[in-house]
Amino acid sequence: MSGKQSTPLPLSPALMKAGIGISLVLVIAAGGAFYYASRAAHRDGQANVQNATTVTIAGRACDPQELTVPAGRRTFNIVNKSDRAVEWEILDGVMVIEERENIAPGFTQTLSARLEPGDYEITCGLLSNPRGKLHVTPSAEADAATATPTLTAFIGGLAEYKVYLAGETRSFTAAASALVDAIKAGKLDEARALYQPARTAYAHLGPVAGPLSDLDTALAARANDYEKKESDPAFSGLHRIEYGLFAQNSLDGLAPIADKLNTDASALSQRIHDLRVSPEHMLSGAASVLQRFASTGPDTEEERYAHTDLATFAATLVGVRRVTDLIRPGAIKTNGAIYQSIDKDFADLTAAIDTHRSGNGFAGYDTVSSAGKAELKAKASALATDIGKLLDGLGVNG
Repeated sequence: MSGKQSTPLPLSPALMKAGIGISLVLVIAAGGAFYYASRAAHRDGQANVQNATTVTIAGRACDPQELTVPAGRRTFNIVNKSDRAVEWEILDGVMVIEERENIAPGFTQTLSARLEPGDYEITCGLLSNPRGKLHVTPSAEADAATATPTLTAFIGGLAEYKVYLAGETRSFTAAASALVDAIKAGKLDEARALYQPARTAYAHLGPVAGPLSDLDTALAARANDYEKKESDPAFSGLHRIEYGLFAQNSLDGLAPIADKLNTDASALSQRIHDLRVSPEHMLSGAASVLQRFASTGPDTEEERYAHTDLATFAATLVGVRRVTDLIRPGAIKTNGAIYQSIDKDFADLTAAIDTHRSGNGFAGYDTVSSAGKAELKAKASALATDIGKLLDGLGVNG
């Protein structure tokens, strides 16, 4: 190689203008793709919008704060008129029946849920906001649903899923304990390295977060769910630890948060042991965690301090795949066509995630382009939609 360096030729004004024009086109395309993904993430159920019940979230309450609907498959339009991204959930005790998260200010999302007669609670934005009431009255549609097939065809899959949950819970408890030990020993770098293994283990349990909503809030609620965000005293769990380790680069104040993480992880083990799983709740939870990823915006991303969203979502996808695979033997005869779509969705989404691999892991989510994020979200939404179709066609009561 010669030691003499040549002087690069300056770009011509025409070439510079062309480059700027191409850049603008790419930015617009990325924005369009992101908009499409955000709309796709909440479009399921649009065919039923005319018969939907509208709920508006404004400030600290829902309007109306109390609803009455007949039992059966019901659709709700959730309108966010507040100044921040919010979520709306239907709760039966601590169990989330159905939810929509990350509803951006000024946006409407549609939610469909199969409801049994009874009284439920609804969340209205922040965790600290008063909950509303949902009264579900008996109906002929619900009576007809009670005649659907029994769970006999799914017994083997349900038993295997319980074993899977127990194993993943043990893995999470061990990973959380190691993280806590590093924090309490004052080892910042070690704690930073141990954060993602704990998140990965917990992400495998994503499809059963609904029946464990109180513990899921304690373990994995994000700062946006609280009025004062990161400075809110109620903000704790994995994301509070993530904030300390990766945003503040400090262990200050994390010891009591770490102790609580250990306590909540132990409580999770007992709750998983006692949990009654069903095909309906498994599939609903699987679709929900996919929609959660699909609906994230720039200020509502899951791992916004560590930027390890791709690793966490890849782990979530492992948990979702486990659900659909265990449901498959009991559902394939009557739902073969939708399983073909689900398998293709998994392949497409996995391929899209794999393009962002780096070494033995993934690139930081903050380095992924807007178009790349939009592609991932659109594919996650497509998979969630097809899992929802499988749920609707399953013909089994939870």
